[in-house]
Amino acid sequence: MEITEVKVYPVSENEKLKAYATIIFDDCFVVRDLKIIDGNNGLFVAMPSKKKKDGTYRRTARTATRPTRSTPKPGT
Repeated sequence: MEITEVKVYPVSENEKLKAYATIIFDDCFVVRDLKIIDGNNGLFVAMPSKKKKDGTYRRTARTATRPTRSTPKPGT
């Protein structure tokens, strides 16, 4: 699977939220509403989520296995 397109939509009215992004894989699978957030340790990408009735959030897209969820350290 290859990333075939990335679109970034900057946001200026929020301090922490820097942008939304859309990624297209293999010209056929789209993931929208990724959030680029300025956290305590720098920028990170939050997966799309949906607010549930109880006020908590459930991710609508996520990695399927633990190894793919791990974040590689820069330079490794």
